[in-house]
Amino acid sequence: MGKVIAVEYVTLDGVFEEPAWSGPYFNDELGAWQDANLREADALLLGRRTYEGFKAAWPAMESSTGDFGRKMNSMPKYVATTSLTTPEWNATFLSGTVADAVAKLRTETGTLLLNGSGDLLNELTRHNLVDEYRIMIYPVVVGEGRKLWHEGTKIALKPTNRWTTATGVEVLTYVPA
Repeated sequence: MGKVIAVEYVTLDGVFEEPAWSGPYFNDELGAWQDANLREADALLLGRRTYEGFKAAWPAMESSTGDFGRKMNSMPKYVATTSLTTPEWNATFLSGTVADAVAKLRTETGTLLLNGSGDLLNELTRHNLVDEYRIMIYPVVVGEGRKLWHEGTKIALKPTNRWTTATGVEVLTYVPA
């Protein structure tokens, strides 16, 4: 059976959107860790906004990112959307309820890597469909922006790994308790 691994960037105050704030803290350690996350994955699992942002950026970044960019661009993407109609960039749009579609994908696919996609993350969390949470907490407070966790989202987690980069980013790994 496959699994869903969520990898998220978040500030100390819980904001995950528009992570331009992560730039000064991103270093080779995080680059290698992100590379390992991508190599472990068989496919990406994305919400519509993240898919559209990635689709707009990654094809133009392939030459500057080498093997990482080639893998990102070539791997299958499963997208939760109700508004898009024409899949591009190796995408398949999920049909039916998101929870049912992802539960089915977990039986048919290996490791699904969920990046960003806060609404999708919260929906899958509510249905106990995330197997592992890998969260990078950046040492910055931005004061406003979309929070990673929706109000009312509840989950008990068990820590399985923790390390800190030279730039102060806490990298935490959890599984549902």
